[in-house]
Amino acid sequence: MKRFILERSKKDFYTSHSGLALIGLGINYYSDLPGKARKAFPLAKGVSGIGLDDVVRSYVGMLSLGQSDYEAVTNKKDDTYFKQSLGIRKVPSAETLRQRLDDVAVGLRPLVDAATVDFIRNSKALITKLDTGHIPLDCDVFPMDNSQTKKEGVSRTYSGTDGYAPIAAYLGREGWCLELELREGKQHSQCDFIPYLERVLKKARTLTSEKLLVRLDSAHDALETRATLAGHEKVSYIIKWNPRNEDQAEWASQIFTKGTVTSPRPGKRVGILRVHIRQEYQGKTYRFQRVMQAVERTSDKRGQLLLKPDIEVEAWWTTLDLPDEKVIRLYEDHATSEQFHSEIKSDMDMERLPSGKFATNALILTLAGLAYNILRFIGQLGLVGDRSPLRHPAKRRRIKTVIQELMYLAARLVTTGRRLKIVFSRHCPAFEAFGAVYNRLACG
Repeated sequence: MKRFILERSKKDFYTSHSGLALIGLGINYYSDLPGKARKAFPLAKGVSGIGLDDVVRSYVGMLSLGQSDYEAVTNKKDDTYFKQSLGIRKVPSAETLRQRLDDVAVGLRPLVDAATVDFIRNSKALITKLDTGHIPLDCDVFPMDNSQTKKEGVSRTYSGTDGYAPIAAYLGREGWCLELELREGKQHSQCDFIPYLERVLKKARTLTSEKLLVRLDSAHDALETRATLAGHEKVSYIIKWNPRNEDQAEWASQIFTKGTVTSPRPGKRVGILRVHIRQEYQGKTYRFQRVMQAVERTSDKRGQLLLKPDIEVEAWWTTLDLPDEKVIRLYEDHATSEQFHSEIKSDMDMERLPSGKFATNALILTLAGLAYNILRFIGQLGLVGDRSPLRHPAKRRRIKTVIQELMYLAARLVTTGRRLKIVFSRHCPAFEAFGAVYNRLACG
């Protein structure tokens, strides 16, 4: 094997992250965040400096490359392509980036939050239904491990680690992010959940008029949650039952006595029963229904007899008039949202937030939601279908795959007269996919 000779070109014409051109179109053409940020936080008269629009563009560009640390911007200071692709006049230093985000954290977050939904609407992103005709809306809390730090708001989470416990809402089978709200680790999932739920339902209605199916885990099993959802038209729900202090053995007996019982294998029987419960909330009586399932095992799957029967009871509150088994399967699909959490935490490097201030970290997490939606759009458009350079078919690509296949795509920046060209290798497998996404974003 011959050894390579390593040389550094004297020309600044090469980039390893050509996908930033797609991000630049996304943030500048399909959201008005840069302009609103500059207008809301203008530089003082007579002061020359870096506008907040350039700060926002720079950090969203970094997040789209999976870089959340402030110091990562240092390598972009003299990167011509980074500035040209995102429309940046001047790249901020790490110190400036930190200071400016700290200064505007509280005021800028609502603008970023609105831009996150605006991008979905303005880009006319596809929002896929379930086979029931509903569009899923999944809300969930997830832990972010920030242990061994003294960051504001870090405390013990339900997973047993010190960190944050943000809540996220995803719309459609693609998992479009409607809102990412940072929360202290010790905050209970149901605390301040109703205002959050009302906000995301309102945002969802700006994107679709179709029926919604809200899916929540047992942390949100509360009478106020069900009553709130009952007040919205064309909104159904499936909420995992939290048994709390109820007698599960008694419920299992009722399910096997009154419900439908099947035996998938010797030593195992499954019972399903739908019950109706009346409850009163704020002077109004509601009639709720709950699908209950009991599983009894007297032997394991290998036929080994158990010393005592193993009984498990689960249940789901729902407004769907569908077969009980279908309701259970629809809730099982809610677990897909766990993958979306993973993509934000791992693929975008957001597990350990960079600031020591809670308000700044809340802003950064919201910026990550915007970058996530742009990356999701790029992946759905370029990496799903015939143009995809990947071999195996899929209905959705992970953010990590989008970053690897389209963001970190090597190219050459060529200046000819007043025009700029991005020149790819003739063997570039993602050229057609990149071109399709770029033309779609550039032409609308």
